[in-house]
Amino acid sequence: MTHDAPSTWWRDGVIYQIYPRSFADSNGDGVGDLPGIIARLDYLHWLGVDAIWLSPINPSPMADFGYDVSNYHDIDPVFGSLADFDRLLSEAHARGIRIVLDMVMNHTSDQHPWFIESRSSRDNPKRDWYIWRDPKNGREPNNWESVFGGKAWQFDERTGQYYLHLFTPQQPDLNWRNPQVKAALFGECAFWLDRGVDGFRLDVAHMFVKPQDLPDNPRKFGLRGYDRQDHSNHINLPETHAIWKEFRQLLNRYDERMAVGEVEPIGAEGYYGSGDDELQLVFNFALLYQPHWHASAFRQVVQAWYDQLPNDAWPCWVLNNHDNRRSISRYAAGAHTEARAKVAATLLLTLRGTPFLYYGEEIGLRQGRIPRAEILDPPGRKYWP
Repeated sequence: MTHDAPSTWWRDGVIYQIYPRSFADSNGDGVGDLPGIIARLDYLHWLGVDAIWLSPINPSPMADFGYDVSNYHDIDPVFGSLADFDRLLSEAHARGIRIVLDMVMNHTSDQHPWFIESRSSRDNPKRDWYIWRDPKNGREPNNWESVFGGKAWQFDERTGQYYLHLFTPQQPDLNWRNPQVKAALFGECAFWLDRGVDGFRLDVAHMFVKPQDLPDNPRKFGLRGYDRQDHSNHINLPETHAIWKEFRQLLNRYDERMAVGEVEPIGAEGYYGSGDDELQLVFNFALLYQPHWHASAFRQVVQAWYDQLPNDAWPCWVLNNHDNRRSISRYAAGAHTEARAKVAATLLLTLRGTPFLYYGEEIGLRQGRIPRAEILDPPGRKYWP
C-alpha cells in the first residue's frame, strides 16, 4: 500500500452513520425522520462530522427495515418527503456536511413493481430480472441457505417455479447477469447523484452476481444454517467486480462522489480493484468482529488489513453499526467500561484511514435491551437472544 494518495473529503473526513428511525423524531410519532435530522445538523457540525451516511430511507414495506426497497427514487413517508430530503441535502451542504445514501441493489422488495411484473407469468418481460428456477426433484433448486435462516428459495404457486432470496422471502434477489437490471439500477443511482447526493454505501456488494448453474454449496462447520455452508460459489465472483468497475465510471462523471462497499472480510481488498478502479472505500469488519479486548489482537487485525491493501487503496474503520451490538456493551468491564470506550474511540479516530461512527457512539450510548416479543428485526427474531 502506498502512502501518497491525493486528498479528498472521504479520505480526510469523519463519516457518521444515522439509523433514521432511531435518531430524532420531529413530530412525536415515535419514529425518527428527516426533519429530525435537519434539526440536529448544527450539533453534527459542532461535533466535526464531515459526512452523514443514512441507512435506507426509500419506500419499503419494512419487512427488513428498509433493506427491502419498493421504490428507489422516492422517500418513505414514515421519514418525510422528497422535499424534506432536498432540504436536508441543502442544509447539510451549507454546513460542509456531505450526504451518503444506503443503496440496496442485490435485491428488492417483493412489492417492487419490477417483481410484481416478474412473478405475474413465466413469459413476462421482467421474468429474467430476478432469479427463477424449476424445482429439482420436487424440492428447491439447490441447497443454499438464507443469511437470515431457512432455505434461500421461495416457491411461487402461480408459475410453478422458485425464486432466490438470500435474505427474507420478501427480498427476492435481482439477476445482475441481465444487462437491463444493471442499466435500471445504475439509472436509479444517477437519479440521486443528479440530485446532489455525495455517495453511496453499497449493501452486500460482494453478493451481486450468482453463478449460472447455481451449484450446491459445500458443507462446513458452523453454528447455524448459513454459517454451515461455504459460500464461495456465489460471493466475490469476477462478474461482481466487473459491475463495480462500471459503477466507478458512473461515479467519476460527477465531482468528488464516492462509494463504500459492505463486503465480508475474506476478499475485501479486491473491491478496491487494481489501481483504484473499483470502490473508493471498502469496509473490513475484522476490527468490529474482534471479540477480545487485547491490544495485540487489535494490532494484528489492523496490520493484516494494511498489509492486504493494494497500492493507492485507502482504508476505513468501523467499530459499530446497525447489524451488531454496540462496542461499549461488547467490551463492557464494570468500572472500566467507559475507559475502554474512550480507548476504542481513540483507536478508531487515530488509525490511518477513514473512521465511520455510528450515531450515539460519541456519547457512549449502550446497547438497549428489547423484550423478545417486541423484536421486529428478522435475524433478531430468529436467533434471539
